[in-house]
Amino acid sequence: MKISGNLFGLEISSRGMSIQRKKMDLISQNIANADSVRTESGEPYKRKMLTVLQEQNSFAANLSVENNVLKLSRTDSNHINTTELPQNNSQVSKDGLQINEKTDTKPGEVLFMPEHPDADEKGYVQMSNVNIINEMVDMIAATRSYEANLQALNSSKQMIKDSLEI
Repeated sequence: MKISGNLFGLEISSRGMSIQRKKMDLISQNIANADSVRTESGEPYKRKMLTVLQEQNSFAANLSVENNVLKLSRTDSNHINTTELPQNNSQVSKDGLQINEKTDTKPGEVLFMPEHPDADEKGYVQMSNVNIINEMVDMIAATRSYEANLQALNSSKQMIKDSLEI
């Protein structure tokens, strides 16, 4: 969800809720396929994880020195309406987030099941590397993070509402 204007608190909370929803989708997919010993590729199902990286932009990166005068560069043209400050030339994505879906390459446990159709010549079947307990812990953490973002969103909405009533 994209929120425009100067409502940064709402945008940050909605972005956090969106990330946690994506995590919950992957966790539910992992739980649903925890017992899958063969996928379309013929291998056992591999656990999927979501990684989120925020581009680090330090305060020092926004400083520039011109004519022995220390100045800050602008990240938005609406911040300060002067022409003295240099524009930031870095190509930064709008939100600075990089969301990747990764596959866990750890092998799953190998069980002796000679009657299983996917057993090898020795009677062993390689299982999925999904651990239900870990997935449930991740699910609880994602749910709590979603709830925290929802509470922050509701608090921001209430502050906006209260400021309009003044």
